[in-house]
Amino acid sequence: MADAIATVTPVEGLGMITIRADLSRAGDAIAEAVGLAVPAVTRITSDGSRGLGWMSPDELLLVLPRQETAEALSMLEQALAGEHALIVDVSDARAAFDVTGPHAEDVIAKLCPADPTALPPDGLRRTRAAQTAAAFWRIEGGFRLIGFRSTADYLGLILRNAAIPGSRLAPR
Repeated sequence: MADAIATVTPVEGLGMITIRADLSRAGDAIAEAVGLAVPAVTRITSDGSRGLGWMSPDELLLVLPRQETAEALSMLEQALAGEHALIVDVSDARAAFDVTGPHAEDVIAKLCPADPTALPPDGLRRTRAAQTAAAFWRIEGGFRLIGFRSTADYLGLILRNAAIPGSRLAPR
């Protein structure tokens, strides 16, 4: 049997924190608390183990090792004390998959209306994967895609299906 055109791997051990605030007022405090610059619109900043992604004009997503979540929540709560803000651990509400390999872009392109080839190296795109909400960004060798945990089985299935042998897209 031929090899899949990309490898789809569920990612375990990730913590995710949604941060909602007026970023023009609270951005510096958030950056100091998490140790990452506040990303530009539709971008993600990263230090290798942590990422801070722009999700909407008043929303950021901090992605980090799960064991660092409690400390990050505490740091954010202290940094944003007195601000109108919402800081929520959404780790259990999200599922993540890494799609890697030479044709990882094809897998994403089959499922998402957003063009993965147009995504800059520090880009983050909110979109959908087939019939479910998702977001993706580049990682070494491919992409990380996140969605709701309630759709994790579906996401895993459609990603693996999009990676079946012989399913490469025609050259662009």
